[in-house]
Amino acid sequence: MNASPNKQDIVITREFDYPVELVWKAWTDPTLVMKWWGPTNYTSPRCEIDFREGGKYVFCMRAPDTHGGMESYSAGVYKKIVPMKRLEFTSYLSDRDGNAIDPVQVGIPSDFPRNIEFVIEFIAIGERTELKITEYGWTAGEMLKNAIIGMNQSLDKLVAKLIDFK
Repeated sequence: MNASPNKQDIVITREFDYPVELVWKAWTDPTLVMKWWGPTNYTSPRCEIDFREGGKYVFCMRAPDTHGGMESYSAGVYKKIVPMKRLEFTSYLSDRDGNAIDPVQVGIPSDFPRNIEFVIEFIAIGERTELKITEYGWTAGEMLKNAIIGMNQSLDKLVAKLIDFK
């Protein structure tokens, strides 16, 4: 999807000991997303999802008090939904209402993309699920490294919470 030599894609694959229906629900039900979204020690006090192709989402992530307790928002639009199999959506930094903001204007390094294309694949393996997340359009640098760390920490939280979602 990305042919620019300056850009790099992130691919993260995880297996879960839970059926695809439960992992899918954890990504698409706002009350469940709020229980795991964000890196270690971050919380998600607000999540809105208009779950349809062309629908918009807004996720809030709150830093721990030891890091200032600041809230940040990401938003995007669902481009393709194949139930229990695939999600394609855009993602960008936003204000609390889901309006795009320029990362540089809010003090984020310039290697943070203004728009990221996501593809998430849900692969049923019996009663287990393989999740493959691909993020397109990153510039190699610190922000890419932080994005990988943050997504992996979010997925660690998801693993810990899935048992509660049954």
